[in-house]
Amino acid sequence: MSLGYAEKLSFIEDVGQVGMTEFFDSAHVLQDKIEQLAKLIEKSRHLVVFTGAGISTSCGIPDFRGPKGIWTLQREGQPLPEASLPFHRAMPSMTHMALVGLEKAGILKFVISQNVDGLHLRSGIPREKLAELHGNSFMETCPSCGAEYYRDFELETIGLKETSRRCSDEKCGAKLRDTVLDWEDALPPKEMNLAEKHCRMGDLVLCLGTSLQITPACNLPLKSLRGGGKIVIVNLQKTPKDKKASLVIHGFVDTVIAGVMELLNMKIPPYIRIDLFQTILSQSLSSDKKFVNWTIRIASVHGLSAPLPFIKSIEVSFSNNQNYKEATLDTQPFLLKRRTVLTETFEIFLNLKFSDGCGCLNTRIEIPFNFQDSIEGFKLDKNATLEKMRDAAIEDSKCGQNAVVERKTVLVPKSETTVHAIVTNVKTFDYQLSNGDMKPIKEGLNGLKTTRKQRSKGRKRKTRL
Repeated sequence: MSLGYAEKLSFIEDVGQVGMTEFFDSAHVLQDKIEQLAKLIEKSRHLVVFTGAGISTSCGIPDFRGPKGIWTLQREGQPLPEASLPFHRAMPSMTHMALVGLEKAGILKFVISQNVDGLHLRSGIPREKLAELHGNSFMETCPSCGAEYYRDFELETIGLKETSRRCSDEKCGAKLRDTVLDWEDALPPKEMNLAEKHCRMGDLVLCLGTSLQITPACNLPLKSLRGGGKIVIVNLQKTPKDKKASLVIHGFVDTVIAGVMELLNMKIPPYIRIDLFQTILSQSLSSDKKFVNWTIRIASVHGLSAPLPFIKSIEVSFSNNQNYKEATLDTQPFLLKRRTVLTETFEIFLNLKFSDGCGCLNTRIEIPFNFQDSIEGFKLDKNATLEKMRDAAIEDSKCGQNAVVERKTVLVPKSETTVHAIVTNVKTFDYQLSNGDMKPIKEGLNGLKTTRKQRSKGRKRKTRL
């Protein structure tokens, strides 16, 4: 989890058992258990996955209760572990993306997570198939109309407090709240009810990377037992629910899920991250009408006052035939003011320098400048544009691709706001197991195809970027 999140939690003396001993199944036993799990998943008709902090440790996010967990080290008086990446740049693990593959194949029906890192949503699990019991550090919600806003920056508060932003719905405008629970906060009924519903429907509940200690969430998987369902636990530590499980696997979650996907003859989809930002070019005539006073601002799509965490600095230059002075913008808000002759036309070049955690160092955006030209606004099919960018990133095996998604224009005073999309991360997964003992079965387990017709996703929640 985020170290910032742990520090924001109210202090309590008893956080449960920490410093838990890790156990590892032998290679032969692990292989046998992975094969059992693959068969259970292949036969399941309503697979539910229940995840904890252990699913995200390979993403560079420390857990809480392990030997090097946050609460373990706090109790021992040792320095807290350092995250290998900024929290907002953490990328989904192999397991996160394998779950996406299982969901797209119609096998995985629902995900229940105790994590606040937002990686299930970022990986591509549909919002309507996800219950985030403890909230999401990047999600704020409107208490009035229920709209959700998924941000690219970590929210400044936890504990369901008001944030500094308001609902963008003109008919609403209520103050937004963060969604992350503090110790004394009750689990959100909407999320809890969905989680209970799917656990009761589940014929297989797969628990990944969780110690199953925090109540009442830890009791959710048990609800599948009443209907004849089975529980499988994959965790390095023993849990209080092990005796209720049909299968307990002590091994790294990524290793186990990689083996399952290999046996199911299913590919793990790549992770492609696309970030958005906006450029705002404002122009006005000087009093003598000989010059144009103009300002260009590079800002977050979440609001002018919102942080833009994935851009470190911006180098501004101009077309070769211009003698305008170049500039470097290295503090937010990224803003440049200039005056040019009315009749001049040129290109503004923005060389965006990305922050740590992005897969490439920089990319360049070109913005045409012509005060006397009238530019019309437009709005492209955002989803189609982003899908083309993902396909290009996968084919090129690199990031940095960018595209314009939307442009809004105002005639008086003249301004144009353009929304840009940039591929900032490309991560593919090679899950060939090192021991070479497991071989994919071409036809799927028991000679059956593993893809199933995907059911209707039903009513979707309002989640906004």
